[in-house]
Amino acid sequence: MNPYITGLKCTKCHQIYKINEVKTTCPHCQDEGILDVLYDYKTLKEFFNKPYLDTLQDKTMFRYKLLLPIDDTHISEMLSIGGTPLYSSNHLHHLLKIKQLYIKDDGQNPSGSLKDRASAIAVLRAIEEGHHTVSCSSTGNAASSLAAQAARIGLKSYIFVPKRAPVGKLSQLLIYGAHVISVDGDYNETYHLSKLAIEHFGWYNRNAAINPYLVEGKKTVALEIAEQLHFNPTDWVIVSVGDGCTIAGVYKGFYDLKQLGLISKIPKLLGVQSDGCNPLVKAFESNQSLKPVEENSLADSISVGVPRNPIKALYAIKHSEGFMIDVSDEKILEAMTLMGKHEGIFSEPAAAAALAGLIKAIDLKIIKHDQSVTIINTGNGLKDPKNAQLATKPPLLMKPDLNELIKHIEQKGDQ
Repeated sequence: MNPYITGLKCTKCHQIYKINEVKTTCPHCQDEGILDVLYDYKTLKEFFNKPYLDTLQDKTMFRYKLLLPIDDTHISEMLSIGGTPLYSSNHLHHLLKIKQLYIKDDGQNPSGSLKDRASAIAVLRAIEEGHHTVSCSSTGNAASSLAAQAARIGLKSYIFVPKRAPVGKLSQLLIYGAHVISVDGDYNETYHLSKLAIEHFGWYNRNAAINPYLVEGKKTVALEIAEQLHFNPTDWVIVSVGDGCTIAGVYKGFYDLKQLGLISKIPKLLGVQSDGCNPLVKAFESNQSLKPVEENSLADSISVGVPRNPIKALYAIKHSEGFMIDVSDEKILEAMTLMGKHEGIFSEPAAAAALAGLIKAIDLKIIKHDQSVTIINTGNGLKDPKNAQLATKPPLLMKPDLNELIKHIEQKGDQ
C-alpha cells in the first residue's frame, strides 16, 4: 500500500479509520458511510511538484502512483490506461460562442471508457488483498472495464448487469471472458443481487460507490487535465453523473492538486443527468436528501435511480461552487451528432450528456460566454451503436449510377 496514505475518513460521521481497519463503508453508518482516502500532503508537497512530474517517463494514469492506493508491484503488467488526449475545440467553441473549450477524450481508454481508471485500481487492490475473483454491478461501462482489466491481470470476473444493458457493452463482457449475470430488473435490483453474491462468495467488490479506493482511480482524469493545461485548469469542468463516483473523483483530483500547491483553485464542476433519471439534480435543487426515481433514459451509463455515492457527488458540486443540471434524451442525441460533426469525436449517450449540459447551462447563463470549459467525454459511442442510429438518419441507398449521384449532389447543393 502507498506509504503516503494516512487513513480513511467517513464522509457522513467523519470518523477516521486506519488502512485495512475497514473494507468498504463506515461500520457505524453502513452503506451511507462512504469513505474518503486521506494523504500526507505535507510530506508529498516537499517533492511532488512540476519538476518531479517532468522527470516521469510513464504517460499513463500510473504516473500519479504516489497519489493512488496501490503498490507498484503489478503496474507493469497493466494495459495502457489514461494519458488520454485533451483536445482544444476547433469548431464547437465558435458555435457555442464561449471563450475556450477543451474535450478530454476518455473514450480512448482500453475498454472505451473512463471506468478503466477505477477498474485498474480494483484489480491491483484485489491482488494485494489476495483475491482471485472480482465482481461488480453495472449498466455497462464499469462492467466491461472490469472484465478487461481482470482478463489482463489474470483474475476471474463475475459481472451483474440489468437486462437493458446495450449490446455493445455485453459483447465486450463476453469477449473478455467474464461470467455475465443479466438480471431481470433495474440497476438497483442488479446492485442488490451483486452485493449479496459478493458477500456470500467473498469476491473483491469493485462497486465504485462503496469501495473508497476506486474514486482514487477516477481522479486521475482531473490530474491529467490539470497537467495538460499546465496547471491552469478551465473555469468549468463538465461531466455526466450516474452513481456520483466520477464527479466525486474529478473533485478529489483537483483537491489533491490544490493541497499540493500545484493549482490555485478548484474549477467549478457541472454535473449533468438525464431528466429521465435525475435523482441527484432533484436533491441539489431541493437541498434535501436523495429520493429514488425511475430509470427512464437511453443514457444507460448514467441511468441510476438510486445513486450510491450522493454525499461525495453533492459535496463536489457545493465545494467547487458548481451546479447540477438535467437534459432531455432528445438533447443528448443532438449533442452526440454535434460532437461527431464538429469535432470528430464519437460519444456514447451518457458522455454526450456533458455537451448537452453545457449548451443548456449557457442558455441559462450559468456558464458565461467569457468563461473557459472542459468537457469530459466519458465513453466511446461504439459501445452503444443502437442509440447512435437514433441520433442519425440512415444512409442514402442509390443505384451504381454516376449520373444519378451527380443529380443528387447538385440538388442538395452540398458539394
